[in-house]
Amino acid sequence: MNSRTKRTIVPAAAVCLAACTGSLFSSKTAPPAVYVLSAGPGSPGNAAQIPADLAVLKPRIRPGLESDRIAVLYADRHLDYLADARWGGPLGDVLQDLAVQELHAHANLRTVSAEGSVFASGYWLEFEVADFQAEYTSAGAAPIVRVRVLARIGTSGDRHILGQFGASAQQPAAENRLTAIVDAYARASDAALAEIAVHAGELLAASSEAR
Repeated sequence: MNSRTKRTIVPAAAVCLAACTGSLFSSKTAPPAVYVLSAGPGSPGNAAQIPADLAVLKPRIRPGLESDRIAVLYADRHLDYLADARWGGPLGDVLQDLAVQELHAHANLRTVSAEGSVFASGYWLEFEVADFQAEYTSAGAAPIVRVRVLARIGTSGDRHILGQFGASAQQPAAENRLTAIVDAYARASDAALAEIAVHAGELLAASSEAR
């Protein structure tokens, strides 16, 4: 093979490599939309602060729901997930953060922190998420978001359980569209975890007075 032939082959090989690299590492698929959940506004803080420090533990999530994907449940009990949409993290992390927000907004405690915080907490709250899905009852209709949470509070020193309580909320989506379904999730989760926060505040206020 002469030098002229070699010079024509090398650029052709380079073009092939560039084309192959482009097909392997580039994608025109749009990234999924990422959604977060936030607590609604709290009540005016007229009551005296409760002298209690609370750590919120990582929640236990029902199988099939512990994911960053947004769950939908069909009438035949088939569990699926909304396409091209995600929560801002695994559901356990998202709801632990939301619970801390709700307790700040509604429980009037001295401190509230997530598990593993540098703050020493005299009390802990753990909760189990039994329902957190958008449910379709008929084809074509907008779903209803159902949130159901079971919680308990105890003391950190001896792990004594002070009380157990639950909360649930249902919120129909205004339309059978992604943004409307996520909005229904936001409203239902805010309502359920705000109720948990109120119960927690009442229980810790009574415990602090008894000490």
